[in-house]
Amino acid sequence: MLKGFPDLPPVWLVLGLGLAWVLAGWMPLVRLFGPLWQGLGLVLALAGVALILWAALWFRRKRTTIEPHHDPHALIVEGPYRFSRNPIYLGMLAILSGAVIWHGALSGAALPVAFAAILERRFILPEEAALRRAFGAEAARYLENTRRWL
Repeated sequence: MLKGFPDLPPVWLVLGLGLAWVLAGWMPLVRLFGPLWQGLGLVLALAGVALILWAALWFRRKRTTIEPHHDPHALIVEGPYRFSRNPIYLGMLAILSGAVIWHGALSGAALPVAFAAILERRFILPEEAALRRAFGAEAARYLENTRRWL
């Protein structure tokens, strides 16, 4: 990774949003404009924000770190974590997908896929390993019974 690059999911999200904007303006390929597309994109992005806030609330309730690459102090299995092991990352993916749809440019269609791959490789897999180390069989059961995304 680049020296000094803040390797955090929100930084990757901002990079993805910026790239979506650049691609939509400079290389749109195909445009899907209209209030339907913009409305769908906005709803998806707002749902992502709501999901992130709901999930972050559980980190606060459990008094554990929300920062990636830090050791967890609690295994969160309540709230949105009943449905997804990664609701914050899912929310970020919804925000980026919503932005791509809102821009209406087909050139950005691969961005959410690339973002999901970055999240999985750089954050999700190491976090799952940390959960297994910290919580053993309890984490293994949770990881086996709860989907990674949806």
